[in-house]
Amino acid sequence: MISRRFILLAGIAASLTAAPAAAQEKSIVVASTTSTQDSGLFGHILPLFKAKTGIDVKVVSQGTGQALETGRRGDADVVFVHAKSLEEKFVAEGFGVKRYPVMYNDFILIGPNSDPAGIKGSRDIVAALKTIKAKIAPFISRGDKSGTHAAELALWRLAAIDIAKEKSDKILGPWYREIGQGMGAALNTASASNGYVLADRGTWLSFKNRGELEIAVEGDQRLFNQYGVILVNPAKHPNVKQELGQAFIDWIISPEGQKAIADYKINGQQLFFPNATAPGA
Repeated sequence: MISRRFILLAGIAASLTAAPAAAQEKSIVVASTTSTQDSGLFGHILPLFKAKTGIDVKVVSQGTGQALETGRRGDADVVFVHAKSLEEKFVAEGFGVKRYPVMYNDFILIGPNSDPAGIKGSRDIVAALKTIKAKIAPFISRGDKSGTHAAELALWRLAAIDIAKEKSDKILGPWYREIGQGMGAALNTASASNGYVLADRGTWLSFKNRGELEIAVEGDQRLFNQYGVILVNPAKHPNVKQELGQAFIDWIISPEGQKAIADYKINGQQLFFPNATAPGA
């Protein structure tokens, strides 16, 4: 007969064995746009979040389109991206629970200081894009279905230039180059080829290899760049860590999380502006 003492000792051993495993499981996966990673924002805020909650955040850094696909597959607990219409579609299709606004910054058009298109100093992004095409000045596109890529294509459409149609009709000239990579790679390519490129300000401020690049166009209201965060729907994917993922969302939209975002600066310049409570953001 097995003694009660043996059973008690076995139970204690089992609990001690399970404890480290439970501690290791206190982590979530966040699929997020490259700008939040490349800008250094996550390096600033995630240690603060972990110190507060004990939750470790593993970031999958990819374009917004890819990040949402990662969420659709259930390979992330949270998505943190910047393409509001795509985010709302993600929720409407049942892949996300609720979209929360988090912060904003803006897009800027970067170009070589030689400015072959003659657009430097303009505040009209649509006129600038029309001029770039008219003068056949080199333009680098991420071409990766990211939030920045989606914004870029929308701006071309506002300029009455349908990049996708010109590409399918094989009339898009060599001045326009898609690289299928992230923001850092696009900036590097623009630097190497003296081309123009649309970038988010946060990544630009943290970018080191500027070469001859500088800001050509900024300040147009059409360059506004909003970020949102969404819990992947556990009803679709039971493996989603609902409580831990929601804890991350609750913290990042709380006054403490919003202050952490606002406090992140490079050379005294704030990269992101929290607006979790802004109506309609």
